[in-house]
Amino acid sequence: MSDPVPAVSVTDLPADTPMLDVRELDEWTAGHAPQARHLPMSELAGRLAEVPGDDPLYVVCRSGGRSGRVVAFLANQGYPAVNVSGGMQDWAASGRNVITDDDSAPRIA
Repeated sequence: MSDPVPAVSVTDLPADTPMLDVRELDEWTAGHAPQARHLPMSELAGRLAEVPGDDPLYVVCRSGGRSGRVVAFLANQGYPAVNVSGGMQDWAASGRNVITDDDSAPRIA
């Protein structure tokens, strides 16, 4: 059995904490945290050079499942990655800011 990945709840993150959003483009376009950077999970292995050097590196997806897998992968690559439990669903539910790049009404897809 594998060790659980390091995780933090949305409520324990400062609102302006940089995050790596690993959702797909349509999910990102629908709504994301203002300070997040986008790198889809499906493209991660080929774009490792673009992974931010944040320490810790907070990783978020819609609900925490995909980001947990990404955190496990990145930890094996030596990154100080931490999963954001509950993902963007908990982010939005806790009243945190969600934006779009085209000024449409943000939503978590």
